[in-house]
Amino acid sequence: MIVMMGGPGTGKGTFSRMLREMHPEYTHIETGAILRAQPDGSPIRIAIAGGNLIPDEMVCDLIATTLAETPGDIILDGFPRTLIQAQWLVHNYANKYDIHVVFLNVPDEIMEKRISKRKREGSTRKDDGDIDIVRHRIETFHTTTMPAIKWLSGVGNITFSDVDSSEHESANFARIVNALNW
Repeated sequence: MIVMMGGPGTGKGTFSRMLREMHPEYTHIETGAILRAQPDGSPIRIAIAGGNLIPDEMVCDLIATTLAETPGDIILDGFPRTLIQAQWLVHNYANKYDIHVVFLNVPDEIMEKRISKRKREGSTRKDDGDIDIVRHRIETFHTTTMPAIKWLSGVGNITFSDVDSSEHESANFARIVNALNW
């Protein structure tokens, strides 16, 4: 299991799809797409619209269901986002998968620029269009997801790679492939 982690606009989805193209035997599970596919007006969609994270139990239940329905190798994109989710993932799946966490390390300014560019290029994500929500998402990443990343970096029974992904796409992808020893 490859776990792609990073802040908003770091390329988790893009690089997950590129890895999948390179190794089609992997299934790409895009957590954000699963969450955004929930019905309008649902607690999950309301939280997303405000740039907030979804309660851990709800997300873990969705991931558990998805993993149960997905045999074989997996690229998990956008999960875990909290320390509780990270601990849940390791506790429940480190004995079933060789977990390799790839942390896409990108400065805040670049995350913000990439999201603005994504919006200009036609993104339909409502949470990309408001700079205050984008900045809130980046702040939430630092306060909520970075503790999970720091914890995962010290877990002994998984592999962790901190990958500088602040340059252009091809250089960043080469670093990811190198970190995975592919």
